[in-house]
Amino acid sequence: MSTKIAWWSPQMTGQEYDEIKSVLDSNYLNEGEVSTRFEQDVARLMGVKHAIATTSGTAAIFLALAGVGVGPGDEVIVPDVTFIATANAVMLTGAKPVLVDIDPATLNMDPEAMSAAITGRTKAVVPVHVSGRSANLMVIQEIARSHGIAVVEDAAEAFMSALDGKYLGTIGDVGCLSFSPNKVITTGQGGMALTNDDALHVRLCELKDHGRPVRGTGGDDIHHSVGYNFKLTNLQSAVGLGQLTALQPRLERQKQIYRIYADNLRGLPGITFPGFHLETGEVPLWTDALVERRDELDQYLQQRGAHCRRFWFPIHTQAPYRLPDDNFPNSTRVMPHAIWLPSAFTLSDEDVTTVCTWIREFVGG
Repeated sequence: MSTKIAWWSPQMTGQEYDEIKSVLDSNYLNEGEVSTRFEQDVARLMGVKHAIATTSGTAAIFLALAGVGVGPGDEVIVPDVTFIATANAVMLTGAKPVLVDIDPATLNMDPEAMSAAITGRTKAVVPVHVSGRSANLMVIQEIARSHGIAVVEDAAEAFMSALDGKYLGTIGDVGCLSFSPNKVITTGQGGMALTNDDALHVRLCELKDHGRPVRGTGGDDIHHSVGYNFKLTNLQSAVGLGQLTALQPRLERQKQIYRIYADNLRGLPGITFPGFHLETGEVPLWTDALVERRDELDQYLQQRGAHCRRFWFPIHTQAPYRLPDDNFPNSTRVMPHAIWLPSAFTLSDEDVTTVCTWIREFVGG
């Protein structure tokens, strides 16, 4: 069949061209005032004091962890179900990622497993908001505070998704965003670290730009500490500014796509939805489901021109982090059934309804 129903498809708004042309005309392509404007616009949207643009979401997590003092010999708690970048960012600091099991109802970190994993070396925890669904932040933060542990939110999939009036990524000590191509807005590659802590903001700026707390000349600058190069260029930020012009309609579209799936497939045998609390501000980036015959359904939809994406393998099954399945009963049991249904904001209601019809046919067959 020629019609393709995409799992995801990035889209340009048209505004990117004008923004990029302005950067090219300025002859200043490196990180500069356009990047600052992008940071300020995101900070204003999310109601946070500081946004620090970075080369990627992975870089943002690394900088956030380093900024709160994580280093060699420390341990950082990470959920077993997340993109492997979360654990890799911990490794960049020299610390050890400590994997913990998930809550099978939400696919997010299990606070009890987190609590049990805390040792004298634990320096931070990284709750991940899978698909835009909030991790149990209230409990996680309470546990973290009682042990003096920093909370670094991985909100890569949760830009503008909220929990009781506060945007995910603005609740912990630092929050991290991603603007990779499969996010609601994209800069190609890029990310941001968010914080309300003034001193931490300075430290993050130093870490991302060779120890300079403010943008330098490249010449006789004062370098206050060791830092790195994780700057987001004006060119990339120009794309981000253009993308922001379509943000609100895209967020509404993501919610509507989830509603159509939930309304049409609720109660269908063999399929359950972790779901989203739209009424409290959660915004699905992608609609996820648990399917008894996941691989068969994926192939069935693929044959009809609808593309899904199977969930990540649990991190504990990957070679760099391999651990026994017995330590992770929930992720081991649930992940072979987890899938993201076609969720692109470019889909029409008819597209999503068609996928629902095919899923019902599959279950009935």
